[in-house]
Amino acid sequence: METGGHVGLPSVTYASSGVSVSRELVVETASLFHSLIDQAREFVRGAAAPAPSVGEYVRGALRALAAGWTDREDARRLRLALMHNFLNVECCVSGTHSMDLVALAPFGEYTVLPGLDCTFPGGYQGLTNHIMASLPEDMIIFNKPVKTIHWNGSFQEAASPGETFPVLVECEDGGCFPAHHVIVTVPLGFLKEHVDTFFEPPLPTEKADAIRKLGFGTNNKIFLEFEEPFWEPGCQHIQVVWEDMSPLEDVASQLQDVWFKKLIGFWVLPSFESVHVLCGFIAGLESEFMETLTDEEVLLSLTQVLRRVTGNARLPAPRSVLRSRWHSAPYTRGSYSYVAVGSTGEDIDRLARPLPEDGTEAQLQILFAGEATHRMFYSTTHGALLSGWREADRLIALQDPQAQLPGPQL
Repeated sequence: METGGHVGLPSVTYASSGVSVSRELVVETASLFHSLIDQAREFVRGAAAPAPSVGEYVRGALRALAAGWTDREDARRLRLALMHNFLNVECCVSGTHSMDLVALAPFGEYTVLPGLDCTFPGGYQGLTNHIMASLPEDMIIFNKPVKTIHWNGSFQEAASPGETFPVLVECEDGGCFPAHHVIVTVPLGFLKEHVDTFFEPPLPTEKADAIRKLGFGTNNKIFLEFEEPFWEPGCQHIQVVWEDMSPLEDVASQLQDVWFKKLIGFWVLPSFESVHVLCGFIAGLESEFMETLTDEEVLLSLTQVLRRVTGNARLPAPRSVLRSRWHSAPYTRGSYSYVAVGSTGEDIDRLARPLPEDGTEAQLQILFAGEATHRMFYSTTHGALLSGWREADRLIALQDPQAQLPGPQL
């Protein structure tokens, strides 16, 4: 269903005391939270942002509203715990550890693509297989990590005597590929880690600063497979709320003791024969800590969580666990980008500009694509795809100025 850009409401909400939270309270709290997030997007229209970050703005507005609540203390704490969970959901959406890291003023530049989400048969590989189907065989080389991209040079290729190339892609195994143009699509997390060594000569200061200032966080999935479902038929989304957590309080704890409290809940995947799977989402430093644990440790912790929140101490443990590890992966170092405090949408545009930037005929040596280079659709697959089309169009127009291109993509 279309949810106006917000995550849909849960089918059931379990609290850490082992009770189900009333649907009425969940709907009411979600409506309040979504209204605050929508308000946070309005400052892009020109009004002065009253706080540097989305998190600070939401907490300030919530603190003012909570002062007028007349609930009993236990009901008040449950309402705040729900708000804390919804903030954690937003951390997963934004790919950040905390909404305090997400800049308020440009927050509204992000645009929700109209329509429903699409799941590719066979996973995302189905999309790349479809794209590759139009290419000649053996066109793509795999397992060839790049060490350095040399640009603004004059390189030669034995197979092309007398021709010089401005770019040379040097691989970790010593192999080299001379080129007229290179489109760089590596994740922003990789660029952040290698900004000083991946390009020779180094990137212009303005572009390097944009890479450093933009945010790039971690959002992981944890899949739990069960022999039999413990959830009701028709259940689609299980929300988990910790009653001792509040967005208005800071609690200092060791990650190993509380990492699982960042888990926002589970989505029920469509059953296939005898396979019953829940998919949990977790973002931030807690997600990165989760990556350091063994599968057995993750399975044990989440089994204890599910037994606690459902109030069923005999709930069977999942029979297997599978999870992503985006922060540990050396060529991603996280999941996707966000506009961090201290950066703006202009930094996304700076990252997207081709090199060199002096406007000479030597332009378009290095082009940049990927989700972090799309000002409206950063953090998304469609943003990545559209940015690739954008850079392909640049090169087509360079080779054939009369080419009939499809025009701006969204």
